[in-house]
Amino acid sequence: MNFGLFPTFFLVFCLLLSVLMTSLRSFQLAPRIARVCVRSQSVKSLRSTATSLGDAVTSADAMASIDAMPSKFDSKFLQTLLERGYIHQCTDYKGLDEKFQTSIVPAYLGFDATASSLHVGSLLQIMILRTLQKSGHKPIILIGGGTTKVGDPSGKDESRQLLSEEIINRNSESISQIFRKFIKFGDGPSDAIMVNNAEWLDELNYLSFLRDYGRYFTINRMLSFESVKQRLAREQPLTFLEFNYMLLQVLFLLLVILSLTPLIFIIV
Repeated sequence: MNFGLFPTFFLVFCLLLSVLMTSLRSFQLAPRIARVCVRSQSVKSLRSTATSLGDAVTSADAMASIDAMPSKFDSKFLQTLLERGYIHQCTDYKGLDEKFQTSIVPAYLGFDATASSLHVGSLLQIMILRTLQKSGHKPIILIGGGTTKVGDPSGKDESRQLLSEEIINRNSESISQIFRKFIKFGDGPSDAIMVNNAEWLDELNYLSFLRDYGRYFTINRMLSFESVKQRLAREQPLTFLEFNYMLLQVLFLLLVILSLTPLIFIIV
């Protein structure tokens, strides 16, 4: 190695280091210089923006305080759910609390008849309806005898096995008996009622259904739902039969909302 060149290398190294340090200081100072320039050139604009942002934050804080979960409810039903940790979120806590105090509120819960029994995870929803009824309100149990013939694609990697009408009817009857162990049915104001959506879905005329309801739904919107997106992302087939499930759900909800208002939907 030629040590005679060492001073030259050392000098070059020092120059590069100096340039690097200067650049770093410039980067550190640049934001400060920019802030000074902005302040000097557009103080009025910044003040206006700050005022708008302040108003927005104040508005957001006000909305948050409105939608924040209360520490206590006046209605027996909501207070019981709160104590048991059953409440996750609500669009209008105050309005719902008042509704449960001033009227008998019907609440809907539905199950497709894909098996002869329910699994243990369904007990939570059933107990919510039981609590609702014990608080003086009216449960509505829906057995999905009609929608079972299509099959809910949510959370499934493949199409559900198509069941015969005989098996669906047998499953519907079996599931119905489970609810009778926890909930009181009858003709009283808070007595539960049970319906099977096969009663009206089986009578649908397909062409009339498409003309009356299908024209309000776009493929673009239907493809955006998670149940569809996940199936397509996994490159698993999604049949046209399953694709119609959401339309049948909407039709049912429409019929229920028109016949029973107000109506509370229990989503677990």
